[in-house]
Amino acid sequence: MSTAPPEVTSYTRGVASPDEPVPFLTQRLQGFGTTIFTAMSALAAETGAVNLGQGFPDTDGPREVAEAAIAAIRDGHNQYPPLAGLPVLRDAIAHHRRHHRGQEFDPADEILVTTGATEALAASLLALTGPGDEVVTFEPYYDSYAAGIAMSGASRRVVTLRGADFAFDPAEFEAAFTSRTKVLLLNTPHNPTGKVFSRAELETIARVCIERDVVVVTDEVYEHLVYEGHEHIPLATLPGMAERTVTISSAGKIFSFTGWKIGWACGPGPLIAAVRTAKQFLTFASGGPWQHGVATGLRLGDDFFAGYTAEMASKRERLCAGLEAAGFDTIRPQGTYFATVDIRSVGASDGIEFCMSLPRSAGVVAVPTQVFYDNEDEGRHLVRFAFCKKDEVLDEAARRLQAAEEF
Repeated sequence: MSTAPPEVTSYTRGVASPDEPVPFLTQRLQGFGTTIFTAMSALAAETGAVNLGQGFPDTDGPREVAEAAIAAIRDGHNQYPPLAGLPVLRDAIAHHRRHHRGQEFDPADEILVTTGATEALAASLLALTGPGDEVVTFEPYYDSYAAGIAMSGASRRVVTLRGADFAFDPAEFEAAFTSRTKVLLLNTPHNPTGKVFSRAELETIARVCIERDVVVVTDEVYEHLVYEGHEHIPLATLPGMAERTVTISSAGKIFSFTGWKIGWACGPGPLIAAVRTAKQFLTFASGGPWQHGVATGLRLGDDFFAGYTAEMASKRERLCAGLEAAGFDTIRPQGTYFATVDIRSVGASDGIEFCMSLPRSAGVVAVPTQVFYDNEDEGRHLVRFAFCKKDEVLDEAARRLQAAEEF
């Protein structure tokens, strides 16, 4: 017997429609029901469609990373790790930031290991903002941003990314800041668009944050997935930004072990101390054996990281070519493992309706980008496909899309 997917006929901010209040749920979380990822993955299972919606790989990461975690289990490293994370992992994170980004962090008090990047984001927002405060972020945005801001009691102010290059208007960006703005939440490389913010854009962002004396939380989980002609520049490396920036990363995105839920935050001691205070009352600590595995991974040679990027670049071309052959106007991403299409090119106009019908019309699941906007009309015509899948899965999805009689 199949299990019906969650109700997904209407979405706001990436989650179930707020039209029907959820009993017992606090007002600030009303409207945050089933996430789009859970709903679309359930729809994929129910219909047997190829799931290019939720962004998780369908292959494991490096064997030596897995073996290090297995060895840790066998060696008895199965109790609570320290609140801040195992020293071996914090040392490896410091090494990784130094080697790949030229940044220096003290493992003792400037690095915090978290239960995935999502907890790092939530703990940062809970620690740094509260009722009456405002958080500026770009739309479209990853769905946990809105929920994290709501849980803190703060308010969200969005700046829209527009056009095929998902650019922002500097004047609109500056106007988003008020006397109540406490945090800028920045994601680069950017999910869901695949945009990599340029140095010029980051310099504009840095200037405004310094002038307004705002703290920045940067979500850089796709830092190793940046393609030719583009460069990932950590905002914290720009003049005047190191002392006001919390940088968040994810082992799941770097090593394709998403189920391990190991992330981390790096920044100046006072900011990390604040985030650590909130984090200790969320999970306190988790993933002891996995932390040993990730520590091994972060010290892998440059050939691994270059190979990972090259592999995903190949998959990007494979899927984008397949989407274009199916008639879609496709925006090749500068980073991440997501490709965006404009569904108006195949005669559609509403992303939610399109994605709800696609599993039955073509046997493929995608995600409607409009659910990641406050201003839904800005992204109503955009749909996101994930290409972090086996080549044969991407080829089958492309074949099904090309064979569909209508969308």
